[in-house]
Amino acid sequence: MDNVITSFETKQREKQIKNERRLLKEISIKSLKKSVQDHFGNIKINGGMLMDEGFDEACFDVAIEAFLLGGHFSKFGYYGEEVVYVRDRCSNEIHHLTDTLYNFWLYWSRMGFTNSVNDESILYKCEHFVSQWWEEGFEKGKLRRKLRLQ
Repeated sequence: MDNVITSFETKQREKQIKNERRLLKEISIKSLKKSVQDHFGNIKINGGMLMDEGFDEACFDVAIEAFLLGGHFSKFGYYGEEVVYVRDRCSNEIHHLTDTLYNFWLYWSRMGFTNSVNDESILYKCEHFVSQWWEEGFEKGKLRRKLRLQ
């Protein structure tokens, strides 16, 4: 009679990882690339070159985090809470992701890698980018719950 004793936090973390892996199957690299290009494609780097892999990867990281955050909070939407109120629940995390992406862009523009980009326009692009991926994760997570896949 070997009983394995695990803590609640360990089980909760295992479940979270399992759900995140399932949710990540809903996202494609192609859609990430298209979204980055749509939001930030007009920003020129190194005197006219378009964005390179380093920029893409940083945007991918933030998009995936926003997607997973939306998927995690989709449980409230599944139980009937409106999107506006659910977004308010995680507004600090959304703001942190937006700031992270915005500071990344500011760093590269200050280092001279971008051509005279308006800081405010980048902030709006970052906010929209994070918001779009949060909403997509929210909808995919809600659908997975509805279909009982989670």
